[in-house]
Amino acid sequence: MPIDLIASAFGPVQQEYLLEARQMQAMSFVAHIPLVCFGVAFPALVVFAEWRHHRTGDPVYRTLARRWSKIMLALFAVGVVSGTILSFELGLLWPGFMAAFGDVFGLGFTLEGFSFFIEAIFIAIYVYGWDRLPPRTHLLTGIPVILSGITGSFFVIAVNAWMNNPSGFRMENGEAVDVDPWGALFGNSYLAHEMVHMYVAAYIVAGFLLASIYGWQWLKGNRSRYVRTALTISLTAAAIAAPVQLIVGDWAARTVAEEQPIKLASFEDLQETTKGAPFDIPPGIEIPDMLSLLAFHDPNATVTGLDSVPADDRPPVGIVRVSFLTMVAIGSLLAALAAVFLYVRVRKRRLPESRWFWRAAIAAGPLSVVALIAGWVTTEVGRQPWVVYGVMRTEDAVTGAGGIPIGYATLAIVYAGVLGAVVWILRRLAARPLEEDAPTATDGAAGG
Repeated sequence: MPIDLIASAFGPVQQEYLLEARQMQAMSFVAHIPLVCFGVAFPALVVFAEWRHHRTGDPVYRTLARRWSKIMLALFAVGVVSGTILSFELGLLWPGFMAAFGDVFGLGFTLEGFSFFIEAIFIAIYVYGWDRLPPRTHLLTGIPVILSGITGSFFVIAVNAWMNNPSGFRMENGEAVDVDPWGALFGNSYLAHEMVHMYVAAYIVAGFLLASIYGWQWLKGNRSRYVRTALTISLTAAAIAAPVQLIVGDWAARTVAEEQPIKLASFEDLQETTKGAPFDIPPGIEIPDMLSLLAFHDPNATVTGLDSVPADDRPPVGIVRVSFLTMVAIGSLLAALAAVFLYVRVRKRRLPESRWFWRAAIAAGPLSVVALIAGWVTTEVGRQPWVVYGVMRTEDAVTGAGGIPIGYATLAIVYAGVLGAVVWILRRLAARPLEEDAPTATDGAAGG
């Protein structure tokens, strides 16, 4: 495959720009990962809105679905750009990693490519088929968009899970031999919780970001049925997912405690291996035995400390701890906001009326993205200094080519331009009158 040829051309040598290479990869990841959330969750929300139109005959649902489908297409196009950059960065920045393990996890990227093409085909059919396909046929074309968005991200998550918990090969003379690609992708204990954690996060991010946009309109006095419907769908999706994420997070933390104890120690800056380890909450509040209880469901369990490995084998604790606490704090706040919304929605069958709630809902959108990025920083930086946990160090994977700072600056300019283009496109779509996406009388009758 081409990326392996790139990897083979640049052998791993000592790289003075290791930090810059990592930051360059991180910048691409920060740009791409929110788009992945929309790729996973947004198609389901769009198709749900259209399905509600078919069930009720209410034209507002169709108008909403049609407008959202155009946003879905625009974000997909931007995701293609950022995803392509990420793919090239794997070979250009980390040739040692690709050369050594491309045969192990290459199957995952191949299958992700198939998912991408299926998604591209059906998203085009869905967006441009509103007035060209029978209503129910059009609804069905949205299902492959949903499924391919899920499967595409699944295979990438599987590769990341393998990096955290490598399997499906053995090392001999510095090379991976006896490779079992299927075992590598599906035979590690990290895949299940990473997959669920990411998919739940996708609905939190997509739901709260949409809700923040329509919540702003609501707070400014726009109480139209269109805005009310958009808020109901987006907030319901996010509010169901947010409390679930607390449970999934507990599952993920317990897996980390068993498979990557040093990463867990960096979460709490636990310097010494401790029986009945406490849990520290800023600013300086210590809950005895709580870390042992959370990690192993046993208050007397022994938690491995940072002192169990040499200093060179420890992650940068400060970054990991701050990102972990940020993720947990924002996740807890979002779950509390979700509880308020669900209570009012279920008990009073209306949207909340408090202006404070809507201010919080507007803030929840960008905060959910911060929590998402903080979670991935926790996962990826917490794995350092390993690119493949316990097998290959990041310094052995990085390229020996020069020009990293120039590439870093160029990439920053590219992403600034892409961000500007996205804002411009979304503003243009938002400025269009609702009537342009409203169904005709014939469409309404057909879809009822």
